[in-house]
Amino acid sequence: MIMKKTALVLIACALSVAIGAAQDVNVIFQTPSVVRIVKGDAVPADSYSVTASPEDVAVRVRESASYTTYTSSALRVRVDNADGKVSFMLPSGKLLLGEGGHSFTERTEGLDKGSFIVRQTFLPEDGEDFYGLGIIQEEDFSLRGKTRKMIQGNTDDYTPVVQSIKGYGILWDNPSPTLFSDGEDGMSFESEVGDCIDYYFIYGGDADGVIASIRDLTGHVPMLPLWSYGFMQSRERYKSSAELLGVLERYRAEGIPVDCMVQDWQYWGSNYLWNAMDFLNEDFQDAQRMIDRVHELNSHLMISVWSSFGPQTLQYRELEPEGLLLDMETWPQSGLSYWPPRMDYPSGVRPYDPFSPKARDIYWKYLSKLDRMGVDAWWLDSTEPDHFNVTDSSFEQMTADGSLRRVRNAFPIVAVEGVYDAQRAEGRDARRVVILTRSAWTGQQRTGANTWSGDVQSNWDSFRRQVPAGLRFAITGNPNFNTDLGGFFANAYNKRGAAYGSATKNPRFQELYVRWMQYGVFSPMMRSHGTEVPREIYLYGKAGEPVYDALVGAVKLRYSLLPYIYSTAWQVSSADGTFQRALIMDFASDPEVSDMGSEFMFGDALLVAPVLHAQYTDETVGYTDEPADFTRPGSMKVYLPEGTGWYDFYSSEYHKGGRWLDHTTSFDRIPVFVREGSIVPIGPDVQYSAEKPWDGLELRIYAGASGEFTLYEDEGDGYDYEKGEYSTIRFTLKGNTLEISDRQGGFDGMLDSRSFRLNYIRRDGTVLTQTVDYDGHGLKVKLQ
Repeated sequence: MIMKKTALVLIACALSVAIGAAQDVNVIFQTPSVVRIVKGDAVPADSYSVTASPEDVAVRVRESASYTTYTSSALRVRVDNADGKVSFMLPSGKLLLGEGGHSFTERTEGLDKGSFIVRQTFLPEDGEDFYGLGIIQEEDFSLRGKTRKMIQGNTDDYTPVVQSIKGYGILWDNPSPTLFSDGEDGMSFESEVGDCIDYYFIYGGDADGVIASIRDLTGHVPMLPLWSYGFMQSRERYKSSAELLGVLERYRAEGIPVDCMVQDWQYWGSNYLWNAMDFLNEDFQDAQRMIDRVHELNSHLMISVWSSFGPQTLQYRELEPEGLLLDMETWPQSGLSYWPPRMDYPSGVRPYDPFSPKARDIYWKYLSKLDRMGVDAWWLDSTEPDHFNVTDSSFEQMTADGSLRRVRNAFPIVAVEGVYDAQRAEGRDARRVVILTRSAWTGQQRTGANTWSGDVQSNWDSFRRQVPAGLRFAITGNPNFNTDLGGFFANAYNKRGAAYGSATKNPRFQELYVRWMQYGVFSPMMRSHGTEVPREIYLYGKAGEPVYDALVGAVKLRYSLLPYIYSTAWQVSSADGTFQRALIMDFASDPEVSDMGSEFMFGDALLVAPVLHAQYTDETVGYTDEPADFTRPGSMKVYLPEGTGWYDFYSSEYHKGGRWLDHTTSFDRIPVFVREGSIVPIGPDVQYSAEKPWDGLELRIYAGASGEFTLYEDEGDGYDYEKGEYSTIRFTLKGNTLEISDRQGGFDGMLDSRSFRLNYIRRDGTVLTQTVDYDGHGLKVKLQ
């Protein structure tokens, strides 16, 4: 509707501006700082991503001959009455972003005949960096000058959200294949199928504010269990239950911490039985005993399941007559399990249609058998899904929600959410849903699923791309990212003609694996996995040898940080925080970090600078017998952002921010720096996450600025935390005084009284240590 003159209205619906022969522009205030723009004849009712309804927002509407302007308490939106171009401003009139042109190109044939190819251009300022789009395999962090065809793939997972350094974001809500482009004519999204242009402009003031609004729109992050933040050991693949148990028992014998064993594919048998969700392989006949033994050893089991089924499976035979399988060439292509695939024996494997509620129910009906056996976590592989020999006609098939072209990129969210919702509906609230998956779509964070970056190559170039990939993903609102530690495809590091796994003795692979594992310490999920080279730590030497010690040291560092990580998980869940924080999130005014994807904050306190270049070998991908001296020091440049001071995590040496540091490195350590004013809890030495209570926690307190930290604790698993059964203790540093708050809340098994060992680290390098007893009542401690 057109509002005359000036009016103040309470909006919970669309305000529409007719722009002549073009489509209407619908302006919908979701909140005072989030505006949905829909151009077209109707406002879509449903979204795979957005779950929130618009609030009642007070909006002042003013019409002139040229413009219609809508102003809330946080935003001013101006629509050009002639061409429908929209401008977004602060209430003061300061321009944030303007639109360029838009277009609707009618589709004249195929299943989507009568719909449109929709395109919208935006005009960011020169020099204005923006970020996001999900997991992309390239080193550059900023999206300026980039073009990406967004179709879900093995190693590229798209979530069409971008954030500007100016503190706003755009959520493009269209799941069809979409071309993102930034060039001289502006930044644009062009989707292959749409009945309208549909996007959200989000003003957050900073990156955290944008992420909070994204989650308000699309769903918040549930807590994962404490054990899921421990170390996970995987490989492609354990070929018997005895082999998997042997690895776990060896870890326990050698004192290497581990919380989860991961069983990859083919426990079901042949490719014709692909993804049967049953232990049909004769080497897994004692599967229940295996699962029980994993639990006896205080570990957990994650198991691989796929989005496709072989023709001999019960699932295929139930889905196919109902028309609930997609006609798509997918993995595995051959019914024979060796490589290369024999295409004269096609597998007949087909993906199911997760857009169908009935198909999702059938999927869970079979998966729930594994749930009842005690499997702790799901590895939902190929949720993009794998699609080989793609042609344009491949998209000319129907799903339960329309053509495959129309919904293609939303496949992962409906597949993952189908499993999450089904397990929650079972009502067994003693166990939280844990999902590892290979693809994602906007809003998938509401399932807690952790997306890994796919089957990436094992080499230094690939490793360097994983760090910005995870940061881009987090910028879109999903904090749960991980990568195959060591990379997936590693055969080139084996000695030709030698026995399987010779790369474990190859210094080139050893160095790469150590540095990738150290990066994994500071990922939301720490999971070692790959093919062609085994990843079990004890295969890389023995105690006292540098490679073995570095790998074990990385795992033990992870466990020492569990109180910090689990408390950060609570901030992610309750306050829309982020684990891996691109430096532009905390230091947006520092020009040095505007395109930096090689360093990041892990939580609020820790600056992580992974070693991303070989220091002891060359970066050649291949076998070498030439030994490497992993005991000598190395060096690299590390940037310390401006506006604060930094302490070396290991030596406690203090450095001023706003400068590049020539940093001396060692093979057994990843460079980590702590922001001044931080409070970092250090946990006990354990073999698994729940082995010891967090009594006697060390608190490292870094002088130089005020700061605070909230320690979060609960039962470690289950959904009682949703009922308020958890506790928090807030620590606040002011000058040289530490205030410990009254404990808030409680839960079964909580420590009623405990001690804290305080290490107050000062800029001159001195460390003052004292121990305080705590019974749940507040304390003030003079750090002296």
